[in-house]
Amino acid sequence: LVVISLLAIFFVKPNLGIDLTGWVQLEYRCTACSVDTVKTAAQKVQEGMTLSGVNVINDIIVYEVTGQNAIVVEAWFSKTHTEEAAIETQKTQFKDTLSSSLSIAWGGYTLPRHVNIGESFGDYIKNSAYITLILAILAISLYIQYAFRGSIAGMASWPFAVVTGASLIHDVIIAVGLYIIISHFFPEYKIDTFSLTAVLTVLWYSINDTIVVMDRIRSNLHE
Repeated sequence: LVVISLLAIFFVKPNLGIDLTGWVQLEYRCTACSVDTVKTAAQKVQEGMTLSGVNVINDIIVYEVTGQNAIVVEAWFSKTHTEEAAIETQKTQFKDTLSSSLSIAWGGYTLPRHVNIGESFGDYIKNSAYITLILAILAISLYIQYAFRGSIAGMASWPFAVVTGASLIHDVIIAVGLYIIISHFFPEYKIDTFSLTAVLTVLWYSINDTIVVMDRIRSNLHE
């Protein structure tokens, strides 16, 4: 499982969610707004935006804001297909093309909200998750090394720390690798902040189980 998971992590293209890729949010307001009209227009724009034969937009969500005559469009752009500078151009093209199409369909509208999130935001989230995972594994390993000092006469406590770190690492690797494989075959399972939180939760429960097991081992050694 570890080998399969490592291969998936390094060689399978991740199916990233909105949190980890560049995305744009547009809010249209008009008296004759129609969700179906926006969905149809957005899908046509999405189909026409490709680079090297690959669609630049991962997914599009269209929903209505109740009581405000407003319709929100969220388009997720994949950074794996091109550079960030080109993605920004694609975002502008998406907004201009969709707005032009809706202007013809509705005869007029306002665009009070236009949010553009760059890919650097997703990189910040991923880097924060990596740092958290590494620090958590190092911290619990050092704790085990401290707790096991002197448990066996003439034996250092660092092997216990190494075993602890290895057990926690393979839990995380397997969880991440298998989820990447699943998300590759089932697009609805995206890698986003929720999946990263789930990995941290796996690590948290693994730490708790490791502490319990190590405490039992220490007790048996003292006996």
